[in-house]
Amino acid sequence: MTLHLGTSGWQYRDWRDVLYPPDVPQRRWLEEYARHFATVESNAAFYRLPEAGTFADWRDRTPPDFVMAVKASRYLTHIKRLHDPQEPVQRMMSRAAHLRPRLGPVLLQLPPTLPADAPLLDTCLGCFPAGTRVAVEPRHDSWWTDAVRTVLERHGAALCWADRGSRPVTPLWRTADWGYLRFHGGAAAPWPRYGGQALDAWARRIADAWPDRADVYAYFNNDPGGAAVLDATRFARAAAAAGRTVTRTPPGR
Repeated sequence: MTLHLGTSGWQYRDWRDVLYPPDVPQRRWLEEYARHFATVESNAAFYRLPEAGTFADWRDRTPPDFVMAVKASRYLTHIKRLHDPQEPVQRMMSRAAHLRPRLGPVLLQLPPTLPADAPLLDTCLGCFPAGTRVAVEPRHDSWWTDAVRTVLERHGAALCWADRGSRPVTPLWRTADWGYLRFHGGAAAPWPRYGGQALDAWARRIADAWPDRADVYAYFNNDPGGAAVLDATRFARAAAAAGRTVTRTPPGR
């Protein structure tokens, strides 16, 4: 198994002196990030879908082994609320395709006010090109049903395992032969850091759920103060201790 380990985004000014040396200009931060991590979850498309040329630029600025997960546009998830998905999915994927081999999974983070609708999700997942890895992060408790699980399994879509406050806030369903995990903020000090016990527990959950040949993508979304960078580095050690193969992370501090 390869644990693809990174952070949610890279453009954080308070990461200077944590990940980015003072003499590296902000326009070179993606290149610097890609020296230390082999994957990132890009949230840019969620707020405003980049042009095709932007995705191509990100491709050209990163090494061949780099993988970029893409968070789907909020137009699809929060404004359309998954209704009439064909056009927004096609538009997003036609642009993201310019990442070419750098394109990783697409994340559908659903609004917390959107209750379960298995047929709606089924239609949306059916609009993605064959072979696209889609992770779904519902945030309304009504989604935890057998019908929803069946839809995810039928499309080979991964239920996004999510952590808030150093505990799971989603069922730990394995709905695909690959996995996706997001860390939204831990319970350790200083906030929003994760403690070693919580990270060790997540490393064991991953090791227990997927065989060595599976890909699992894990992203730290607790960016303030560089917590995501520090916790990803620490989690890499925990996962390696659990016998997992982990993509590159910065040297431990």
